[in-house]
Amino acid sequence: MNFDAIIESLPMYATGIGTTLQLLAVSLVAGLLLAMPLGIARASGNVWISRPVWMYTYVIRGTPMLVQLFLIYYGVAQFEWVRLSVLWPLLSSAWFCAVLAFTLNTAAYTAEIVAGAMRAVPYGEVEAANSLGMSKLQVLTRILLPSAVRRALPAYSNEVIMMLHGTALASVVTVMDLTGAAREMNSRTYLPFEAFLTAGACYMLLTFSLVGLFHFAEGRWLQHLAPRKNSSDVRGVVLATAPRI
Repeated sequence: MNFDAIIESLPMYATGIGTTLQLLAVSLVAGLLLAMPLGIARASGNVWISRPVWMYTYVIRGTPMLVQLFLIYYGVAQFEWVRLSVLWPLLSSAWFCAVLAFTLNTAAYTAEIVAGAMRAVPYGEVEAANSLGMSKLQVLTRILLPSAVRRALPAYSNEVIMMLHGTALASVVTVMDLTGAAREMNSRTYLPFEAFLTAGACYMLLTFSLVGLFHFAEGRWLQHLAPRKNSSDVRGVVLATAPRI
């Protein structure tokens, strides 16, 4: 194990980690903003509203992210009208194409997560809101969405971790992310084991950090869904802790 080569390459890895976190943050924020209305439409009982969203999520989830990235970065450039459009400065940027591919991918998965969480909300909560005279918009924004977002946290945490690992594909289109830093170190030193082992350790550290953040959020926002102790257990605890007379 050549530790000297690893230490010399640490600044390059630090830059790669920064790029990876930028890709992840921008993609997740943009994907979540896109997924919320898509998830609401997916959970709709109107076929004309839910069916197009189903088709979008079906196509995105049925194709590899690498293929989607290649189609956006390499495929779109073959059309002359795209190269002559005002969007070409963006579509010619590898960073923007990577973010666009990641955003469209995570939006599809997150939309299904949001739709499933909305269906899992107990109908009694909706009935209680209707009995108070709330409008459909108020029921959606005050009851359905907040409850669904809390219930979707465990599934969404898995999506965030998968997106973190998926950002490694950005190096294929010349973005110098964490995996790109490992490939650069390998090309300079011809030490593939040290190069990619260091990248793997960095990804593992980032993954554990994200898992810890989501566990904290779940413990704070999903505490009301935890199973409650039955009355006999509570009574036993009270009697055991009561002072003797």
